[in-house]
Amino acid sequence: MNAPVVPSEPHVMQTYGRLPIALSHGQGCWVWDVNGRRYLDGLGGIAVNTLGHAHPRLVPALQEQVAKLIHSSNYYHVPLQEELASRLCELSGLTNAFFCNSGLEANEAALKIARKFGHDRGNHNPEVMVFEGAFHGRSIATLSATANPKIHAGFGPLVPGFVRVPLNNIEAVRAALAEHPNITAVFLETIQGEGGVNPARIEFLQALRQVCDEHDILLMLDEVQCGIGRTGKWFAHQWAGIQPDVMPLAKGLGSGVPIGAVVCGPRAAKVMQPGNHGTTFGGNPLAMRAGVETLKIMSEDGLLANAEKVGSELKAALEAGLAGVAGVVEVRGQGLMLGVALDRPCGVLLGRAAEAGLMISVTADKVVRLVPALILSSEEAAQIAAILCPLIKAFLSEPQA
Repeated sequence: MNAPVVPSEPHVMQTYGRLPIALSHGQGCWVWDVNGRRYLDGLGGIAVNTLGHAHPRLVPALQEQVAKLIHSSNYYHVPLQEELASRLCELSGLTNAFFCNSGLEANEAALKIARKFGHDRGNHNPEVMVFEGAFHGRSIATLSATANPKIHAGFGPLVPGFVRVPLNNIEAVRAALAEHPNITAVFLETIQGEGGVNPARIEFLQALRQVCDEHDILLMLDEVQCGIGRTGKWFAHQWAGIQPDVMPLAKGLGSGVPIGAVVCGPRAAKVMQPGNHGTTFGGNPLAMRAGVETLKIMSEDGLLANAEKVGSELKAALEAGLAGVAGVVEVRGQGLMLGVALDRPCGVLLGRAAEAGLMISVTADKVVRLVPALILSSEEAAQIAAILCPLIKAFLSEPQA
């Protein structure tokens, strides 16, 4: 018998605390490592693999596109950009889209829009309201908008121009606007992902829309992780019956192909003009084809309804399996974006779950996060709960250090 392969990366920068696993291939909601061991993928590449792995309609579409044209400069028209932009505008009710390569870049573009929106109106010191628990990326500007001090550490001075307030507290928002007249935009995740799967409440989102209209400022909703059908609607804010002015997207939009987008409504769509912003790789034909095919397959296969149904089943199974367990704070989230919040740091569960054949993540130190592919079946959801609940119970029964 051959000895198991142990991954080694002597030349790769050590920016990740990786588990000793190297993946080989995947099929649906399952992946295999280089040693042939199988895992149920409850992480979906961190909310990226919308259609799972090796989807039978996505793969040939991407193969066809690779054989035709992978990249072309934005000096020229890219017809697939208009096709994807048109579809995103149709689904969101917004009007225009800019394409980039990642959620970080989408959020950077949103912040630039917010600043230029202010400058265009004579506000030469524009500020952006952000929220406690937020995560918007790791560039200098987006980490400045992010709330986590661990992400800030070692990278100061931070970019100025951010005013931070508590989530789901509309009075704090009104007070900050009164104190900071230069605020040009309110920027938040509809559901905080890295911050612990914390949803913005429906009534809070509705009140934010009203406040932004009253002050003629931008409402910018970061749907990088919670958008593209993950909650059972195309975009999580649609549960509140509102529209943002600016909406960054990424992750699940390309089913694994790197892609980002900023979709804007009339108040923000014309802020950026030629020369104000750009990207070399953003909107390339391969990424656009991935986005077009992802949205098409999602619609044809009813994956929004599946995310709502199977997500509800998974949440109920987790709640039932962990009912009355001391140390479990709550099971929260919506659709197939769920978090099990515990009362103590639980990073050790990442490795234990992998040993048990399940891929998860731990976010905000104390929250087990599940963001699987939107093709997840009821049977697979039951398997996730059957593996995860005993692991959490065993962990919480251990003496605390």
